Amino acid sequence: MAAREEHASSEVLRGLTRHLNCLNEDNKATRKRAIEQIKKETIDKNLSSGVLQEVFTVLLKPLLKCLSDPMEKCRETAITILLEFIRCVPRPEESLPYLMPCLAQRFGEKDIVESAEELRLSALEMLTLTVEVCGKHLAPYLNEMINILQRSIIDPFPDVKRESCKCTIQFAKSVPEHFHMQAESLVQPLMQTVSHQHSRVRVSVIEATGAVIQYGTGKNLNDVASHLAQRLFDDSPQVRKAVTVVVGDWLLHLRDRYSYFHTLIPLLLTNISDDIPEIKLLASDLWWQVGAQWEKENEEDIKDKMDFLLTPPPFYPSEVTRPGLGCRELVVRNLSRLVPAITHDVTDWLVATRVRTSQLLSVLLLHAEDHCTQHLQPLLAMLYRACTDTEKDVVNNCLAAAKLLGTFVPPAVFLRLMLDHVTSPSASHPWAHLMVLAAVLRGCPKPLLKPHLEEVANTLARQDVCQEYTQVVYLEQLLACVEVLLDQCDSECSCISLQLLKILVTIQSLSTEPQLTEKVRKSIIQIVCDFLSGIHTVMTSQWQRQKENLCVAFHRQKCRYLRSICPVIGEFVSHLMQILLKCLQPEKDPEMKMSILTMLAKLLLEAPKTLDSQGFLCDILLPNLVWRAGRTAAAVRTAAISCLLALLHGGAITPAQVLCVEEKLSPPLLSALEEDSQMARLLTCRSVSAMIKLVGPSLHPEALNKIYPELLKRLDDSSEEVRAVALEALGLWFSGLSKEYSPELCAGHLQFIFQQLLLHLDDPDSAVQDQVLEVLKKGSPVHLSLLKTETEAVRDKQRCPMYCDRLLEHILSLTTQQSTE
Repeated sequence: MAAREEHASSEVLRGLTRHLNCLNEDNKATRKRAIEQIKKETIDKNLSSGVLQEVFTVLLKPLLKCLSDPMEKCRETAITILLEFIRCVPRPEESLPYLMPCLAQRFGEKDIVESAEELRLSALEMLTLTVEVCGKHLAPYLNEMINILQRSIIDPFPDVKRESCKCTIQFAKSVPEHFHMQAESLVQPLMQTVSHQHSRVRVSVIEATGAVIQYGTGKNLNDVASHLAQRLFDDSPQVRKAVTVVVGDWLLHLRDRYSYFHTLIPLLLTNISDDIPEIKLLASDLWWQVGAQWEKENEEDIKDKMDFLLTPPPFYPSEVTRPGLGCRELVVRNLSRLVPAITHDVTDWLVATRVRTSQLLSVLLLHAEDHCTQHLQPLLAMLYRACTDTEKDVVNNCLAAAKLLGTFVPPAVFLRLMLDHVTSPSASHPWAHLMVLAAVLRGCPKPLLKPHLEEVANTLARQDVCQEYTQVVYLEQLLACVEVLLDQCDSECSCISLQLLKILVTIQSLSTEPQLTEKVRKSIIQIVCDFLSGIHTVMTSQWQRQKENLCVAFHRQKCRYLRSICPVIGEFVSHLMQILLKCLQPEKDPEMKMSILTMLAKLLLEAPKTLDSQGFLCDILLPNLVWRAGRTAAAVRTAAISCLLALLHGGAITPAQVLCVEEKLSPPLLSALEEDSQMARLLTCRSVSAMIKLVGPSLHPEALNKIYPELLKRLDDSSEEVRAVALEALGLWFSGLSKEYSPELCAGHLQFIFQQLLLHLDDPDSAVQDQVLEVLKKGSPVHLSLLKTETEAVRDKQRCPMYCDRLLEHILSLTTQQSTE
């Protein structure tokens, strides 16, 4: 068999002699035909491997020389022939002493010798094949291989880069005992290429980097890690997946991995939050393997924890799966080095870095559990700063992490720090502390937080906290804290209701945003419903003790919260009497009194009849109806009159109660008809009408005779609206006269009224004339003869004859009707 192969190889070589000689000719066409014939006579004839081995030994040097041929086609054919020989011959390693130096000279120099990209790619493919078939035989040619790979990794042609990375991986696996000696020299070219614009190139570089670090010394891992960290934010899922696989492999198999856990753990855990489910699942699976392996390797050290700490802690988040013991221990033991790194990256200038880092924070806290207590101070500082980020995703992720802090850290511990931070916030972002506090409180278990609710509420209700800043975002976060407290205490918020009301009153008075105001209104209603519903059965000592504080709140916040809670608080007005009485004393601030009275006007419309209206009227309203000099005092009187009108009109006071206070009420009320303010005069006229309608038939004639002169004066008022309301009141005055009112005894009063009204029948405004006529018709039954006499006297003077005739007709019809009866 050997003799036959030797004979066959001799025949082949004899036929190639002339073609080999032609390879040295100067003519390009001759060289091209010669090398093509060599290919045809060798590779294309499917010769046996033994024959090819003999032929390859002879052809190797001429073919390597052809790699430098000026003609590209000759170089291409030479590479093709070499590639096929290396693939087919049984002992390709025999060609290495000539092949490797030639390739190193051709493709490993600083400058690119081979100008054709496709040929450089073919040469690299041949080199990769050589590594595959020769394996450990390449160890003596380590320098040549490294030189070639250094140059080809940074080759301008992307396919050459990818093939070089493939060759690097194969070479590292083939000669691991020698590769580590020069592996470091490949790190720099790989890192230069890791950000290449083609995602497939980036994937290849990452995979090659994994092999270089894995089979190298590992000293360059820290240099490589920063570049791989940037690839975690790569737009290509394949790139992120490659990083996950490489880092997971390092954590499982790197010889010195224990020294680099703090570097590698964040790289793998970051992809647990990846958007692609496949990557997320891959990262989770690799991390579970890492934890299980570490747990097995350190079984003796954590034996007690393996036996007794398998049960999740109470209040552990139900929506997540608890990591294994090994995974948790890895994070806990490296947390002191991870926290500073995260603190740095969460404020990185790249948005993607900040987002992924903030996601990583929650993952780490889920692993650290209660061990994060010892790192609470730097964690809070980081969260305060991160929550000021302009990127919403960063803020939301950090708030989720803050919620986990509330779950794992005892409230006594985090409140000791956070409440101090709230009272002394940073000047640039004072709301950040409140934002984090709200998130931490939201995550804290209700049974654990309940004993501390009053402490938190007292701090938030401090003047330097709830009244110091007016920015909308600050008020929003303050409201968020209140909402969390309301949620945490469920319906048992009576112990902190006063503090929360004070905070909400402040927010509403300082807010200019309708949406925020509406949220505050809902919270106020919730507090009032929870708190006031128990007033009938629960002692209100807290309200009594806090009267002065509430007065200050009324004063500072202008009672805007009354507008919000009117639907709820109406039936409890009587329980606020002592507070209102103290706030509405004459010596109190006029602005405060005006605000309270204005709001009470609406409140009283909805108050039930159970209110002690008589006391309210005498003790609160009447002192504020007394005339005092100044515009501010006039405004207070106007507000008091509006409140009185609401009281009379809303049904909150009974006729009997009005009669009891009529003697005290009438003088200041009638005096108010002379107010400079048109609104005050208008409201007073309406109040007089309401009082007459309510108790007119029961009033003493002397009291009635004191009312009409003031109303007649308003018929000459500058305001048409006031005149109309005054006429309406006079009509009610006539309608309210009872049998006790004697027309004969009071004829002088009636004559004066008729005369004044008849004068206004001559008014320029026809509407006023019509209204005066109607009032006279209402008053005509009181004393027909007297009215007839006065009307005829006016008609005789030729004043408003038409209206006089109509009035006389009405009087005549009434007289006829009375005669008939």
